[in-house]
Amino acid sequence: MPASRRRPPLPRRIARADEAVARRINARRTGVGADAFWRLFTGAADHGKLWFAVAGLLVAIGKPKAAARGLASLGLASLVANVVGKRLVGGQRPALTSIPVSRRLDRSPTSPSFPSGHTASAVAFAAGVALESPAAGAALVPLAAGVGYSRLHTGAHWFSDVAGGAAIGAGAALALKAVTASRPLIPTQEPTAETIALPVLADGAGLFILVNPGSGKGLGRPDPEPLLAERLPAADVHVLGDGDDIAALIRDRLAGAAPPTVLGIVGGDGSVGAVAHEARLAGLPLLVLPGGTFNHFAKAAGLETFDAALDAFAAGTGREVDAAELAFPTGERRTVLNTASVGVYPAFVAERERHEDRWGKPLAALIAAVRVLRRSEPFEVEVDGSVRRIWSVFVGVDRYYPLTVAPIERRRLDDGLLDVRILGAGRTPRTRGALALAFGGRADTFVARLPFLQGPPAVDGFTAQELSIAAHGEDPGYAHDGEAATDTPGDALRLTLLPAALRVYAP
Repeated sequence: MPASRRRPPLPRRIARADEAVARRINARRTGVGADAFWRLFTGAADHGKLWFAVAGLLVAIGKPKAAARGLASLGLASLVANVVGKRLVGGQRPALTSIPVSRRLDRSPTSPSFPSGHTASAVAFAAGVALESPAAGAALVPLAAGVGYSRLHTGAHWFSDVAGGAAIGAGAALALKAVTASRPLIPTQEPTAETIALPVLADGAGLFILVNPGSGKGLGRPDPEPLLAERLPAADVHVLGDGDDIAALIRDRLAGAAPPTVLGIVGGDGSVGAVAHEARLAGLPLLVLPGGTFNHFAKAAGLETFDAALDAFAAGTGREVDAAELAFPTGERRTVLNTASVGVYPAFVAERERHEDRWGKPLAALIAAVRVLRRSEPFEVEVDGSVRRIWSVFVGVDRYYPLTVAPIERRRLDDGLLDVRILGAGRTPRTRGALALAFGGRADTFVARLPFLQGPPAVDGFTAQELSIAAHGEDPGYAHDGEAATDTPGDALRLTLLPAALRVYAP
């Protein structure tokens, strides 16, 4: 009986309908070829393999958002069907003796019967795709219906199991659409550090500003030299040339007869970090003009344009911002304004940024994660005395968003903490590692419950004031503020938070 061991038992009319549908299908003579086709077709849908292949095709024909929504809907439906539905309802599958031999699966399913996970995944994927691309979703309806029928033809499920799976799949796609439509990926802008008064240098006298001419080439920004000459004619402007050492240049000026009272930089995050280090050591305010490709620190400080930075400088408004100190066993120290990392994270970010304009950040993140992990190997690292096998360690100065192992941006400048995200390896397959790297801990929570990706959490996140990282064996390299190094110098790196370490001109 189809109601056997179900919780609660099926109403008798549904049980009778299940038996009637099963008798009718089993009585049909379809031939050995047709039976073999349906066995192969239902096997193709095992563990979502069919739908991952279709998602790849959708990406290839220019529908990445539809593919991403379809897979996300599939994941949610699989979680609800296999973890919730089968445990709460369950039930026995049709008896093998009632199924024609030519239709029986090579390996009979042993999990509870209700609901049909295959059908839930099929309908969820098709519905998710349809919500982004109705034409593509309509084209997938026969495939999804075929998967549902294949579960009946092979005797893997009762009709009520398939109907329940279809309802779960459609519901998962609609629920995910509702949630993603109302909740942005990155939280609303929060207040970022209190405004403070900084020195006003009307004509720029007392400002020593470096210009990195190689930063952000080809981005259509104005030439900074004429702009500085017009607005800050008395400033000491130095255009960096080959072989120039930023630290040496600044220290020479500070040791001169008329040392600067403000340091400035026109450049990207790497150049900004180098000047910020000297400004911090000298206790001088910092003027940042966003001249790089991404300018993560400048954006967090509200300095999206040259004019915004120069207006703040003219008004003498600024903020005290957090930084971190990166210390090496050799005694060398560097100031970190944004992030530091060990492992695959720097390569992942570079790969993600290559695809963002075409695919958008979510899908670009998935593409980058798959490509980077495919050509990388996990490594052993000691984090604060605990030895772990991992793919990467990300450390942000203050909180970063979204809450994934590969966050995108910093929204505050004064949280007073280090934001640590670790992507563990262990026995985690590359597929699951890629999903966790791209989408983070929340995605990993339900991905870990999928039959072919089960295991303990791959993502570990916490906050700290200080952190030590030491790689064991093969050196994975490190990066900070967009500057990457092939080798990790020394035996260990130590990061220490420096609250309100810098005074920066900002609106």
